Amino acid sequence: MVGVPFINPLSLEGREMVRQLGSLEDLTHDNPELIGIVTRSKSQDISDDQDIPRNHLELALKRLEWYVKKRNNPNFNYRKYAFLFQGDIEKFDTISFYLLSQAIGVKFGPNSRESRLMAESQGSLIQNRLEELNTRNREEIVLKALQELLSQGTLKWTFFEDLLSSRRIQLSDLVLDQGEVIMDQDDFRERLGPRLHHRDPDKMYQLLIGEELRELILIQMVMQQTENYMAEVHEKSRLMVEPNPLLLQLADGVTEILTQPTPSYTGTGKVARQSYRGPLNREAFPPCVKTALEGIKSGGRNDAIVLFITPFVSYARLCPDIFKQNVTVRVSDKDPQLQVVHQEVLPLIYEAAERCVPPLFEDQPQEKININAKIGFGMHSTLKLENEGETKWYTPMSCEKIKLHLPYLCRPDDDCKKIGNPLIYYNRKNWILSREQAESGDKKEDEGSSGEEVMENQDNDWIDV
Repeated sequence: MVGVPFINPLSLEGREMVRQLGSLEDLTHDNPELIGIVTRSKSQDISDDQDIPRNHLELALKRLEWYVKKRNNPNFNYRKYAFLFQGDIEKFDTISFYLLSQAIGVKFGPNSRESRLMAESQGSLIQNRLEELNTRNREEIVLKALQELLSQGTLKWTFFEDLLSSRRIQLSDLVLDQGEVIMDQDDFRERLGPRLHHRDPDKMYQLLIGEELRELILIQMVMQQTENYMAEVHEKSRLMVEPNPLLLQLADGVTEILTQPTPSYTGTGKVARQSYRGPLNREAFPPCVKTALEGIKSGGRNDAIVLFITPFVSYARLCPDIFKQNVTVRVSDKDPQLQVVHQEVLPLIYEAAERCVPPLFEDQPQEKININAKIGFGMHSTLKLENEGETKWYTPMSCEKIKLHLPYLCRPDDDCKKIGNPLIYYNRKNWILSREQAESGDKKEDEGSSGEEVMENQDNDWIDV
């Protein structure tokens, strides 16, 4: 049976493994035991020596690389990373977890996309590792890990805000007593047993608090612990004269993974036609966007600028294929230093606000804060990376909502037919314009085959992260 650190590296047992660790420099040397575990893993598909992590640092990067590739590619080859789900790797994996968490905490800090992906990857690893276990071992390890986590204090229902908002669980799924979530069987028996007349408390516990719910809560708690740990590391690193070079080297490896070109996929798993990513092409804007950018001359300024233009401009510039993706994204996933946001996105929004009559910020300066909130940076007057995630990055409203709430913007043209969202209009129009431009260039150069090549590239090109 696997140990708790395989599921929760931050457990007491996992922390003890780290305390017994020797010099950090040893972790960069090839480790025959680790290499043996990787190469002997069941179902392992190793076609290149570069796929084999030879030391703790390389294993740390493989953990994150697995998640990033799995997250972006439905055709991803799991067998290249089968070693991550073998219990024999627990000791090496636990050390690698701490190395990666510390590197991200030192270099990138809390609220960064790197720290978010680290926490998400740990949650995904737990889920996949549990699925590899037989039913008995799975239940035992979940129970053991949860008991240790729950022994550290009470659990308020508000802790599950993310799970509730994503609808992965309902509030009615939780067993509450005075606002505290009851997960432990002994706690359930002690608190609620006397209130259950003519019913077996243990059977009711199994009925009300099922295995799936326990696993969801375990994963959520470990992800939160991971975020907390990276935040602690970040605070401690501020007191250091200079971080360990190995951690900085590992952080550079994280950056390299996250800056690799990533293909966009359709729902069928095929590479999608490239959505336009680059400086905004105003020729491709739908009529409603063009009208709003000219400035609203009557009522409805706030909704037009904050609720409509802000999501449209930000997604059109940074993530035009959001409706094809099956994951949640943040602005920093596409613009890590927020340079594009500050230099292109916000200025265009502010220009539209200035063209309103009267200018929007002249009598309602607080709307700048609301704009920041709609991009995902909370209710702050200044848009800063450290505040990302306090609010959600709102996607552009659909055509139906525009007709209902902003009817004065809806003046459809022929291209609006069968289009359900202004962002889809923008992507389609860009593709048409780029095709026409390519065909025009082909005629000038008298190269008859180029137009077909451009069409093919549009279907198979890559989209940067």
